Amino acid sequence: MKRVTASLKTKILLLSILPLVMVTVAVTMISLTQAKHLSEQEIHTFEENLLRSKRQELQNYVELAMNSIEHIVKDAQPGDKVAEEKVKNILDGLTYGEDGYFFVYDRQGVNLVHPIQHELIGQNLMDLKDENGKMVIRDLIEVAKNGGGFYRYVWKKPSKGDLEDKLSYVVEISKLNWMMGTGLYIDDIAKEVASIRLKVTRNIRNTFFTVVVILAGTIIVIALVGIAINMHASQLADKRLRELAHSYVQFQVSQRRNFARELHDGINQLMVSVKFRLELARDKLLKQDESAANDLNKGCDVLNMAIQEVRRISHDLRPIQLDDLGLESALHSMIAEFSERTGIQTNIRLELPEQRLPDDIEITMYRIAQEALTNIEKHAEATQVGLRIWSREGYIWVEVTDDGKGFSPGKTASGIGLLNMRERTELLSGRFGVKSKIGAGTRIRAGFTIL
Repeated sequence: MKRVTASLKTKILLLSILPLVMVTVAVTMISLTQAKHLSEQEIHTFEENLLRSKRQELQNYVELAMNSIEHIVKDAQPGDKVAEEKVKNILDGLTYGEDGYFFVYDRQGVNLVHPIQHELIGQNLMDLKDENGKMVIRDLIEVAKNGGGFYRYVWKKPSKGDLEDKLSYVVEISKLNWMMGTGLYIDDIAKEVASIRLKVTRNIRNTFFTVVVILAGTIIVIALVGIAINMHASQLADKRLRELAHSYVQFQVSQRRNFARELHDGINQLMVSVKFRLELARDKLLKQDESAANDLNKGCDVLNMAIQEVRRISHDLRPIQLDDLGLESALHSMIAEFSERTGIQTNIRLELPEQRLPDDIEITMYRIAQEALTNIEKHAEATQVGLRIWSREGYIWVEVTDDGKGFSPGKTASGIGLLNMRERTELLSGRFGVKSKIGAGTRIRAGFTIL
């Protein structure tokens, strides 16, 4: 029954927690997905703003370069080598920053100006591809022909010597049939965007962990509250069960007491009266008919056996001494009879409270002592037996010890006597224990709440 109740309580607890977990996980995943999507949009907007500023910067540089050569180009004629050389010299000297320079190509893709990579001057780079497969020079010339514009590709960064993303702006110098432009490396933008993306990812992860911790804490709190409620309910149920058990035992004790009284004071007295009358009749008939006296003798013997059996049943149901004289006197009488019957030396120490114990506790302690002595007489082969009762910390304890041959509680199946003692104790929510060792005797102890 307890297992079924515990299983039901566990299922109820899970039914209360699982919806919370599912809703929390769903809300968290939706929120994190939305946060990631919004963060990507913000990062993209941030990247576009940086690129926009770079584009504006490139346009400004190209305008400055065009202004610096405008007076030469304006007066130049097609094929004017002198003008071409002047323009080359001016553009070759225009640099800015660590990696900023201007480049010039003719329409055939031959490099005419490159202040950083001088080895490229004079080479035809029309078919040059970057690592992404883009025809860089061909595309730049095409962009310039179409009125100028921006173009993104991969190129060697002078300051590092590595290939990096580059954004260029090119225009056409129509009088000279040249494509001129400049570019800015945007690896710093990529690094900044990557850094921001890493921070966003870290924040999302931290948010997720925070939600997990909060959810775990909530589940723990709910579980603890549920356990506390279950424990309180279990304690109330146990208390009611103990009260019911006490009531049942008290009712049983009362019924047995009444039945024992009726046997002892009613039927037993009538049978004793009949015995006396039969003996009286026997004495009178002895003088006349010996056969009648023999029949009466047999009847008296049978009646005497019946009287003894009634006394035994009455004593088993409820010892009359326990009602008339109390637990202490009843135990002293039982120990004296045991010692006289078995010849075993006994030691008894009883420290009972001034007020009498409840009937259910008294009869249970008496029966435990009685059952323990019976087991000792049958099995222990003891020479000394001890019976002790004392009170401590709200409990009344009864203990029976012997110096007999003992047994192994873990290896020996519990007999009916031990089971009876344990069940009697547990019925009153008491504590029961057996300590024994082969060759070292046995100790049986039971405790009951008297608060």
